[in-house]
Amino acid sequence: MKLLSLVLLATGWGAPVEVRVDDEVCATYDARLAGDQLVVRVRLGKGWKTFAMDNAVRAVEALKGKKALSADMPTKVTVGEGLTVTGPWKQTPPTDFSKPELRIFTWGYEAEAVFVAPVKREGAVGKVGVKGQACTPSICKNIDVKLDVGLSAGPVEGAPLELVRTP
Repeated sequence: MKLLSLVLLATGWGAPVEVRVDDEVCATYDARLAGDQLVVRVRLGKGWKTFAMDNAVRAVEALKGKKALSADMPTKVTVGEGLTVTGPWKQTPPTDFSKPELRIFTWGYEAEAVFVAPVKREGAVGKVGVKGQACTPSICKNIDVKLDVGLSAGPVEGAPLELVRTP
């Protein structure tokens, strides 16, 4: 266990939390602070998808007043003691998984995504909560995890991010 802790400390990420369905890992979540930015990462198992923070807002826009036949839960991140979000969330630009002919509108991720927000750190950093959903074509798993936040001096890395839409 100490070796794992040292590796995580070196990479700056908190301990990863796996979400499983039977023996299969559908999603792995972890979090870190990169300067004044909170970074929450999800890595998805093969065949699994998860959904954008603004999935519901995007669906309402696409439906143009019509009723949806199905809705996937958006990803929601909450911060615990020691952190205060000070600005808007950003996310990896999501992929459009919509099926307009079925009035199903949904956006999300396969493989990996990050959710980032500016934060103010106040003392010891506690936990970050993530709620959402991960799905294959035949099954969905509700997500409700608590993450330890790792500390990192490095910047937020990866592809450009976009602002999360708000109603």
